[in-house]
Amino acid sequence: MTTETIEEIILDEKIKKNIDEPGKYNVIFLNDDTTPMDFVTELLIQIFKHTKKTAEEIMLAVHEKGSAVVGTYSFEIAEQKTTEATLCARQQGFPLGIHMERA
Repeated sequence: MTTETIEEIILDEKIKKNIDEPGKYNVIFLNDDTTPMDFVTELLIQIFKHTKKTAEEIMLAVHEKGSAVVGTYSFEIAEQKTTEATLCARQQGFPLGIHMERA
């Protein structure tokens, strides 16, 4: 006759998961002496979906301060808009500097 011992294991551990919200990224336009103000305004309207009024305000901020945040997005959206705006500027022959950084 065999005797088996069955031990009961009680788990009282709690698993904690820290889920970080996805980071936000600023898309920044840099001023230069070549890119026309009207072109910058159009990019802000077409790609970044600003109104004409806010696009003009941002364009003036870029011109006067040397750079300005044109939008804050998730990484993927910021990257896509940065790439699209840079490509459009290069196709038109303008050296507009556009980069993104963590907000």
